[in-house]
Amino acid sequence: MAEMQLAAFAVSASAHGRRYPEPAPPGRSEFQRDRDRIIHSGAFRRLEYKTQVFVNHEGDLFRTRLTHSIEVAQIARSIARRLALNEDLVEAVSLAHDLGHTPFGHAGQEALNTCMKDYGGFEHNLQSLRVVDVLEERYAPFDGLNLCFETREGILKHCSAENAARLGEVGERFLKNQRPSLEAQIANLADEIAYNNHDVDDGLRSGLLTLEQLSSVRLFARHLNEVRSAYPDLAERRVVHETVRRMINTLVTDLIGQTEHNIRTLAPQSVDDVRHAPPLVAFSDEMHELNRELKTFLRTHLYRHYLVMRMTAKARRIIGDLFEAFTEDPRLLPPQFKPPTESGHTRSVADYIAGMTDRYAIREHRRIFAIEEI
Repeated sequence: MAEMQLAAFAVSASAHGRRYPEPAPPGRSEFQRDRDRIIHSGAFRRLEYKTQVFVNHEGDLFRTRLTHSIEVAQIARSIARRLALNEDLVEAVSLAHDLGHTPFGHAGQEALNTCMKDYGGFEHNLQSLRVVDVLEERYAPFDGLNLCFETREGILKHCSAENAARLGEVGERFLKNQRPSLEAQIANLADEIAYNNHDVDDGLRSGLLTLEQLSSVRLFARHLNEVRSAYPDLAERRVVHETVRRMINTLVTDLIGQTEHNIRTLAPQSVDDVRHAPPLVAFSDEMHELNRELKTFLRTHLYRHYLVMRMTAKARRIIGDLFEAFTEDPRLLPPQFKPPTESGHTRSVADYIAGMTDRYAIREHRRIFAIEEI
């Protein structure tokens, strides 16, 4: 990043490099190369048609995994710049964090995990890493995207000890109780800021949430009252946009302030100091509680709304039916998803299903189960 001086505890270069050595990219940093490879990947393009909360065909203006990932990257870069951290690494992690997500959002992940419970389970963070390490087929010398260690580590937000032990170097921090880079920590909380606030926006747009309901949430009510007081004649849609904008700003400002305080207190001098410190990127205690209240509200009133639950039930059936059909008769799979040995069959099925968009999964279900389809 030539335009600014990075902090001593920022990631300035990849300490562990790539799994397959490559010449340095001329005219751009290693993490810019990672970002560019992610953007050009097939998995990234498919995010355009993967659910955030509302299934793709339910409306053109609702968030998708693609727009969500772009919004996460924008928030994360703003925070990283303020803290003199590596914006390119933050952006790469943010854009890649959902590459392994199934169709139909969390409902799809839960359904696929249930199907895979006897075969190692399914977790979208692990699948995102699998996408960039193995499944993308774009480059002649290697499978995957051959990303830098720090980008891969940032993608892997959660991991069980059992899975971490199988992942080698990138899983070690989970076994040693260490933290990832500050850049990865920022991407993680930027993800939370983005999906909470934009789910509020989408929930109101869909009519499943009302301003009256959300007025019981202190963080929302505070900013709604400010907007109505300052702009009493503003149209409701613009009231919502202005309220959500202010909420995001408040959360980001608090996160920056608390993180700066934590850094001053613990005074890390290197990336290695960050790894051995407690989590440094955090909200203040007060904002953490306000954010928790918002998350609880969304879980109760949006994610468990009966109309969302109806789509969730359909998604689980589609995922379950496809998994059963493909595992019982591998001849139904496209050739590139047929493994050479039987032991890898269920994982190949999971790879195929996880890579589907919402509408492709619906069409594939019709092709296999509807008599009138060919």
